[in-house]
Amino acid sequence: MDLSGYIDGYFSYNNNRPSNLADGQTNQYYTFDDKTDQFSLEAAKLTLNHDPDPVGAHLDILFGRTNTLIHTNSPGETATDNYIEQAFISMKPPKGKGFELDFGQFVTSAGQEVVETMSNWSYSHGLLFSYAIPVYHFGLRTSMPVTKVWTIGAQVVNGWNNVSSNNGGVTIGLTSSLVKPKYTWNTNYYVGPSNVDTQKSYRNLIDTTLLLTPNAKFNWYVNYDYGQNHTDAAAAVVGVSPKILEDSPHWQGIASSARGQVTANAALTGRYEYFYDDQGYATAFTSKQTLNEFTGTYEYKWPAGLLMRTEYRYDWSDHAAFPRGNTAMVKNQSTVTVGLIAFFGPKR
Repeated sequence: MDLSGYIDGYFSYNNNRPSNLADGQTNQYYTFDDKTDQFSLEAAKLTLNHDPDPVGAHLDILFGRTNTLIHTNSPGETATDNYIEQAFISMKPPKGKGFELDFGQFVTSAGQEVVETMSNWSYSHGLLFSYAIPVYHFGLRTSMPVTKVWTIGAQVVNGWNNVSSNNGGVTIGLTSSLVKPKYTWNTNYYVGPSNVDTQKSYRNLIDTTLLLTPNAKFNWYVNYDYGQNHTDAAAAVVGVSPKILEDSPHWQGIASSARGQVTANAALTGRYEYFYDDQGYATAFTSKQTLNEFTGTYEYKWPAGLLMRTEYRYDWSDHAAFPRGNTAMVKNQSTVTVGLIAFFGPKR
């Protein structure tokens, strides 16, 4: 059983100086490193892993702001879900030709960025990670190599970001990964009922990423997401609720990021994202909204297992969506963040 983990802390400054009264003193449209003008613990994680031979197990125990935000939308599940990022068993039959099956709670296959900051190129998580895709699922997933470079998979899960289903239906996921020496192309599709107490209202997500790796010192990716959440019309319950109208809000976005290794221990990353939310559904805004962000990151990695990232990020919207001070709202924000990540394990 391999033991690994990390501790991730940061300090962030926001030029809008949003107050606790305004929005809880946070960087608007950030995930995990959202607390501003203060030191904060983004995450502390402990991992236990045993590769399948033919049976394996994986457990990620998570603390800090990351855990709080991951499980914000899973009320009533704190007894079984809180502090757990992943918990699944794996089976890999000796004669299965690479086939693997996992059962339990696992992170989504969608998106280029992942929960763990040190595994991404930028310190802050982007708009697509925060609003376009789920974070985790509970259920079954499989993967099977078709050729030496192409792997496909299927998933049957309870929905988005929950352990227990509240609608009696399942979400189906289809995955594809083509890995070549100079590029990797990943595509994911999720479809299924993801609204409360109904199996008729489906949520769809198409996610694709092209990662270019021309040489060891330069990498670049483009990630596109399109999502839609259909809500069927429902009759009003007299004296209880108004009529729910049929609706199909959708969102889409594109992210592009390039990373260059400037020395053996230092790297520079630039990231740009565009995100369109046609009714404000994905971003919980009052109307449709277009968001953009640019991030520049400097990274320095010490051999002993310590990683430092210094980052400047500029976000802007076509609406006044960013708090300034106690009550003012503006169309943009600028932030500077310094993060330190200490990690340990068999491979660091």
